[in-house]
Amino acid sequence: MNHAYLAASAGYAMPPLYRILTKSGYFLGLSGAIGATVTYAAAIRPALRSSATETHDATALRRRTATYLAWSGVVLLVAGYFQLAARVARATKGTAFGDALAPGKIWDYLHAPAAKGTWVAQGTIYLVQNAVLILASAALIALFLPQARRHVDAVALTALPLSLMATLIAGIPAVKPKDTDKALDPIFDQMHIVSGVVWVGGLVLLAVLAGARRHLGENAGVLWADLWRRFSLVALVCVGAVLISGLWLSWKHVGSLGQLRTTGYGLALLLKILLVLAMMAAGGFNQFWLMPRITRARRADSTTPLPHLTLRHFPKVVWAEVALGVAVLGVMPFIAGSARTEAGSPPAVSNGSIFTAGAALVLTLAASFWITARVSDTLGRREATAHS
Repeated sequence: MNHAYLAASAGYAMPPLYRILTKSGYFLGLSGAIGATVTYAAAIRPALRSSATETHDATALRRRTATYLAWSGVVLLVAGYFQLAARVARATKGTAFGDALAPGKIWDYLHAPAAKGTWVAQGTIYLVQNAVLILASAALIALFLPQARRHVDAVALTALPLSLMATLIAGIPAVKPKDTDKALDPIFDQMHIVSGVVWVGGLVLLAVLAGARRHLGENAGVLWADLWRRFSLVALVCVGAVLISGLWLSWKHVGSLGQLRTTGYGLALLLKILLVLAMMAAGGFNQFWLMPRITRARRADSTTPLPHLTLRHFPKVVWAEVALGVAVLGVMPFIAGSARTEAGSPPAVSNGSIFTAGAALVLTLAASFWITARVSDTLGRREATAHS
């Protein structure tokens, strides 16, 4: 992305460096906390519970997951503090980011009275949000302690809703929405954030855990085949939520396809779209090429190719997805403002036809994802039959 070209676009304001770093870092923190806890609850924990016995591989996976979750809490806590300081710097005129890092400055902002026309002070919202963020981080960081590691299920399932609340509370508008669109905007925005960080964060967690394959036994492939299958379903849901919320937000801020290449907002959004499409292509490769082969190996009770497929081939593609996902997080700070505003287009206003089209889109995506899962399973059964 050509930054100079972005800055030259009409009405586009290049975000300052501290804003780029703090926002990207904050999303990385959310990916670690929300993505890891959701993946643990939806994929890792069920896979471990489905094991007949607590094998060496299951014990190692649980231990490494606990360590990852603990470090996720550290990253979330640090990233949350810098993100809060960045908000103070933006909200307080004449305050440099370095000055906003001072606890006194942050405290004054959090206790500032509500502005005229608001139902609650913006600082109060962020005060509650960061209190919850600290609780979520503390729960995860506790997993450094041996006593807490013995209860990793309880700790992870406690940190999960707290981590979600840490971002959802920040999306509460301080000004009462004046129409349906204003009420829907933060909902779709948070849907986009949560589904995105679960997708990216889950990929990072599983890719890191799969990197410990040298310490796993010969039967680890069976456990990991179940893990990838379960996470594939989680990823499908996230992709659907990202597409639905992304289309709403794009329609609100982009008035025409031409604005994707003639405005700073549009160029940043276009780059993000291309990166997300590349992530989806990599996921499709896993779903339609690798998953059927894993299914075939499991149905044939063949443990020999499973570790090779689940702990070598699959993670390679996942690491490519991770790189693309991190690039998406890096682009996010540049998607600021609105292409409509830059181009002088009128604001988007929803109506009955928009909601009808949205409902049709949701049903279409649900059907397509169901078909995707069925096709992947069918391909696996066919390969099992062909090699039997």
